[in-house]
Parts: sequence; structure tokens; C-alpha cells
Amino acid sequence: MNIWDKAYECMPREELEQLQLERLQSTLNRVYKNVQFYRKIFDKLNVLPEDIQSIQGLSNLPFTTKDDLRNSYPYDMFAVSLREVVRLHSTSGMTGKPIVVGYTKNDLKNWTNLAARILTAGGVTKDDMVQIAFAYGLLTGAFGLHYGAEEIGASVIPTSSGHTEKQIIIMKDYKTTALVCTPSYALRIADTMVNMEIDPKTLNLRLGLFGGEPWSENMRKEIEGRLYIDALDNYGLSEVIGPGVAAECQYKDGLHLFEDHFIPEIIDPSTGTVLPPGEKGELVITTLTKEAFPMIRFRTGDITKLNWQQCECARTCVRIEKIMERTDNMLIIKGVSVFPSQIEQVLYEFEGCEPHFQLVVDRKDRMDVLKVLVEVSERIFFDEMKKQGKLLENIKQRLSSVLGVNVDVKLVEPQSIERDLKKYKRIIDNRVI
Repeated sequence: MNIWDKAYECMPREELEQLQLERLQSTLNRVYKNVQFYRKIFDKLNVLPEDIQSIQGLSNLPFTTKDDLRNSYPYDMFAVSLREVVRLHSTSGMTGKPIVVGYTKNDLKNWTNLAARILTAGGVTKDDMVQIAFAYGLLTGAFGLHYGAEEIGASVIPTSSGHTEKQIIIMKDYKTTALVCTPSYALRIADTMVNMEIDPKTLNLRLGLFGGEPWSENMRKEIEGRLYIDALDNYGLSEVIGPGVAAECQYKDGLHLFEDHFIPEIIDPSTGTVLPPGEKGELVITTLTKEAFPMIRFRTGDITKLNWQQCECARTCVRIEKIMERTDNMLIIKGVSVFPSQIEQVLYEFEGCEPHFQLVVDRKDRMDVLKVLVEVSERIFFDEMKKQGKLLENIKQRLSSVLGVNVDVKLVEPQSIERDLKKYKRIIDNRVI
């Protein structure tokens, strides 16, 4: 089992917690001195950075939200002058004004090291050819993993996203061994290989490191079975650093969150109360080493829980459960909470259903109506109406039973649901609230 940075990844808990506290106090002083947003919060609470004498003391401070970051557009949350910022990235801005994040030289050095950790945890070595099929641009995904792979000594093929047939040709001719992209794009690659009559067994591909969207164990099994690879999850977000926050090791039993750089908390998303160990809730992250763009108690919107038991791999940092849901992906239909992962789990029970689906919510006669568009195989789609009708009815009944609310279901052709290579849009909510 390879570990990139044993000194920190396997640090005894007592030493790690002391390191966290020292770095936390330094970060709090940095934001109080240099970020007006945080200084106003501290002054309003009549609190000084030195008053926070323990990790638990963080809970006395308010959260930082995406709205706070949007309202600071573009540079008001920076803790250094622009002269010290050597790189800018931003979020997509799909849900409002984009969030601009900055990096100093030291931030980039830390980011590279963290990306090397997650790639190493996934099994990448200096002998690998790593094909990065994330979009290169203002988003953080491609660049973080690119420099991490080079730091390890692996060869990088920066194909970016799209042009799937060309991706496969490169994969074949360049002898790619590790694929980095979203899990839904990995399945699109698998579909395209079938159309191109390319047998994945003839490729050199052995690893897939996937992130950027929630994906289930069922999807993992499908990716591994269709591409003949070992598929591992990793987690990051631009507001915190990008990819490099947490990753699975080869035991695939939760994602190791690198606590020498980040402090995690789990809160009740409704009340903001910190939950006891082992409870599931919203992940909140405080950065410990970011210079240009430090975050104090940032609400990620991701639902997970923490596992403090030591992993078999010998890493001592806490693990987060595989993230399947976001607070902003929860739909309330007729008073019932509905998550996309519940629907995906049901669809995997039916042979011929593709892993691609979309939820469309409307309001008719003051009532919420949920329709599920489900891609099915060509064999199913062009099957006789009687068989198709029976499948449709079975899916509707099963979904209604699991969700506790009636849903409409429509079977659609393969590849008919639009795919955005950056973000896979699961939900279209047409309600006017």
C-alpha cells in the first residue's frame, strides 16, 4: 500500500490535533487581520482569534456560505494582496455569480502535494500514463490532478473533456493506464467503446479516479465491470482548494480527509448544530494552510458522516462516507424529501435501465408533480409495447413504494438525456416558488 506523505498521513492523532490547533490559530489571525468579512464577524461577536483555544471552539463562530462568497465577488475574501496571487480559478457560476478563488505559490505547492496524495492512495505510480479528461479552464479539477500526477512522476495526457471517440483512440494508442474524469463520463466512454467496437480488455487501462459528482456503489460496479478497471472516488471543491480534500485508498472504505490541511465538522443542515460523531449531516470545512483564500467553517452542502476508526491502510486521518447527496439536491415533493440516489438505487434493480436519469418537477393545480426520465437500452426501448408497459409500471410502483410519493415515469432512448461534461444535471425544477 503506497502512501505519498507518511509523516502527515500517518501522524499519531495527538500530534495531528496539536498541529491542527496551531495552524487554526494562525489561520484565524490571518483572516482577522486581512479579510474584512471575517473581522466584522469577530468584532460583532466580541471575539479575538486568540480566544479560540481548541478545535471545539470553532463551533462558536458562524458559518461561511456560498452566498457570502458570491457577495464578495471577485476579491473581497482574499487574505493576501493580488501581487501574491499567482493563480486564479473560479466555480462555474451555474447557480449565480461565480466564486473566484486564488492561490499563492505556497498554496499551489500544498495543492500539488494533496493531489499527489489522492492519486497515490488510488494506486497511481510514476510508471502510469494518466489521461485527464476533466475540462481545463477556470474550474479546478483538471489542473490540481495534473500537477499531482507530475509530482508523482507519472506521465500526463491532458486530453481535457469531450471528443469521446478521440479520447478512446488516444487511450488505445498512447497506452493510458489511469483515467481521471467524472464517473458519468467514464460510462459515456464505455458506451462509445461499444459503438466503436473496441474491447476495453485490449487496452492498458487499469485504474479510474473519479470525482466531480455523486456516484453510487452500483455505478462503481458498472464502471469496473465495463472498463475492467479499479474505480476509486476522490473529493474536492473549488472553494476549499479543488481536488485533494479527501480520497479513497485501495480498501475503498470511505475517503481519507487530510486533516493536517482541513478541519471537518458535521452539522444538522436545518439547525446548524454540530452533530455527535457518527451522525450523518452536512460537511463543514475549515482550511488550515490556505494563504490566499482561507475558509472558516465553510458549508459545503454535501451530506456525509465521519468515521474516526483507523483504516487498514495505516492512515490516521478521519474518513468521510462516500458522498451521495447534497442539501441543494434534496427535493420536497408534497412534503416528502426525495434524493436522486434513492431513485438511482431503484433503477439499478431493473435490467435494461441505464444509470442515466433526470428528474423533472412541475407544479400543476397547486400540486407538485415529479417525472422521472429513464434511459433504457435500445432493446428495451424498441421492445413490444406490452413488455415496455409492464417495465414502466413496475418502475413506477417500486419508486412510489420507496419514495412514499407517486411519480410519473417516462422511458427514453439511450443518450437522449443531455449530458454536460462539467456538471451532470440530475434535476430540472420548473416550479415557481
